[in-house]
Amino acid sequence: MLLLDIGNSRCKWALVENGAWLRQGVFENGELELLPTLIGEITPHSRVVVSNVAGDAIATKLRERLAALQCVPAFMRAEAERCGVRNGYRAPQQLGSDRWSALIAARHRASGACLVANCGTATTIDALSAQGEFLGGLILPGISLMLSSLSANTAQLADEAGALQDFPQVTADAMLSGAVRATQGAILHQFGLLQQRESSVRCLVSGGASNRVIHGLPVPCEHDEHLVLHGLQILGEIEE
Repeated sequence: MLLLDIGNSRCKWALVENGAWLRQGVFENGELELLPTLIGEITPHSRVVVSNVAGDAIATKLRERLAALQCVPAFMRAEAERCGVRNGYRAPQQLGSDRWSALIAARHRASGACLVANCGTATTIDALSAQGEFLGGLILPGISLMLSSLSANTAQLADEAGALQDFPQVTADAMLSGAVRATQGAILHQFGLLQQRESSVRCLVSGGASNRVIHGLPVPCEHDEHLVLHGLQILGEIEE
């Protein structure tokens, strides 16, 4: 089984056999047409389970690339209920497939209330009750998107790498630190709200910027680089 987590800019993937991961990797969405070469070992009629938040054009391109291998991708969609998670969205199918898969992985990983933060191009912060109810969540610009927005829309803020500092004294450091602290502040706020209704809360953090976000975050955190893929694996295995 091939798992594909297609985000706004990158695709994470994993090859799975009998529940065990054989290989995993990542490539840019612009390289999707090279998918068979990049991943290899995709045999005809392999099961392909996909979360795609990059739009219809990417979905079409993926179908075309896999057609040569006689593979038909299964695109996961959020549902009202699945795998012990009840979707509290007013329109359940409008919830992003990446967020849905991550919530399922979080529920499968351990029971109890959980805050699920996925820090990619966008940052999502979703709350899951101890009973498995998705209560709702936040969407905010990811750290890189915050930085690029500042650089593009202000005349005197340079587009250069910064470092996380408590009291930045260089502009680049001030920009990066501001983006990280804003993300951490949103996580802390939602964590506090969830704590008000649950006796015990944990926090799962995933995504490309997760290492920056976890550093100095004063809540009990677990890092799972492949949370969406783990959710896709669960969904794929129950539908085989």
